[in-house]
Amino acid sequence: MYPIDRLKELIQGKKVAFIGAGVSHKRCIEQFVGMGADVTLCDQKASLEDFGEYADTLRRLNVRLSLGKQYTDGFRGQDIIMRTPGYEYYKPALQDAIRAGTMVTSEVELFFEFCPCEIVAVTGSDGKTTTTTLIAKMFEAAGRKVFLGGNIGAALLPQLADVTPDAVAVVELSSFQLISMRRSPKVAVVTNVTPNHLDHHKDMQEYIDAKRNILLWQVPPCRAVLGYENDITRGMASDCKGEQVWFTRLHDTDHGAFLRKEDDTLCYAENGVVTPVLPRKEVKLRGLHNVENLLAAIAAVWGRVPVEAMRRVGSTFTGVEHRIEPVRMLDGVQYYNDSIASSPTRTIAGLRSFDQKIILIAGGYDKKIPYEPLAPEILAHVKVLVLMGATGPRIEKAVREHPDFAASDLVILHAESMEQAVELARQSAHPGDIVSLSPASASFDLYPNFEVRGRDYKRIVNALK
Repeated sequence: MYPIDRLKELIQGKKVAFIGAGVSHKRCIEQFVGMGADVTLCDQKASLEDFGEYADTLRRLNVRLSLGKQYTDGFRGQDIIMRTPGYEYYKPALQDAIRAGTMVTSEVELFFEFCPCEIVAVTGSDGKTTTTTLIAKMFEAAGRKVFLGGNIGAALLPQLADVTPDAVAVVELSSFQLISMRRSPKVAVVTNVTPNHLDHHKDMQEYIDAKRNILLWQVPPCRAVLGYENDITRGMASDCKGEQVWFTRLHDTDHGAFLRKEDDTLCYAENGVVTPVLPRKEVKLRGLHNVENLLAAIAAVWGRVPVEAMRRVGSTFTGVEHRIEPVRMLDGVQYYNDSIASSPTRTIAGLRSFDQKIILIAGGYDKKIPYEPLAPEILAHVKVLVLMGATGPRIEKAVREHPDFAASDLVILHAESMEQAVELARQSAHPGDIVSLSPASASFDLYPNFEVRGRDYKRIVNALK
């Protein structure tokens, strides 16, 4: 039986509730209705009209609706509930449904269950999108058919009929996706784990345990690629079920990818043999954190992709949108969009990628994570700090309370909007300066996600006269 037929066997004639109509669920709802499921959409929106153009699709598909404040009432009596990553797994309404015998799953979980090809998956607090993209491009450079999805790209489950055993699925996984997963990929990469999303996880341990799920269900032969420089990922070595390799730019290793100090070259070590892959001077990505991302990708594809394909990607790939992305040069000032930096560690990595003090636009939605580690980095790498959003005062407090603040020349400004933040940055800049949006915070106070925030910033910058 083909994988798509096994999926159809699971859902045909079943009552299936979808939580929310995000991008992936829109495609899955159409797929499930086409396979004979009785679909209910559970969403906080108050009426069908609130879905805009998608309302016509819902009418055409004859989807049942459970809307408004009591939208979780639609969970009752369902055979299957399709959870969106944004709906926390341990919420009482969902746990009640599980106890009542309802199968709770997700688009990614079902893809992992039925996928006929090898899966390579990446998680981590920082670097996972760039690492995932690099891995996909390396497989493509080697001539493999790649299905890219999860927390990046398109929904994978609606593509299941096209996935053949000789393809490879490259998947980015967030903690929200991993928390309920009971299957792991053939190759698992954990870039790092630092405090993040503590507004959604009950504590740091729950966040760590969610990340560990990428390893816990692996079946040998398998590979686990772990970041050596992060204490938490280094400690995950005991969770590994098969081959375990490292990636590190600060140490040599005899099993994994590393940056060789004597000639500044990215290498891979295996069975006592060190193979040079790429001199660091040829890497197009900006910043040492991206050297680590490239090392993680090399470790993930080693033995599956020719070294020449790794070298070609490493020497040509210039980055993913919103990740230290050059926007424009205006009046001798270079503007960058690093909107992906929704945590202090991401912003720190961005600051360290420049060899001069910059003008930084930071602040946003409060995820309840500490900003004290950011303070010394701001004092070392920033000349003008433009703050906005709910975390603006928290970042300022951390900076002002740092013992080095009094002797610094740091200028702190405040903005009520992105337009004002860009204008303040422009007024502060002189030819040769760098302005970067790198918020160290989530976007949800003003924007639905970091992509919309980054594009709004780029729109404003590109409109400057």
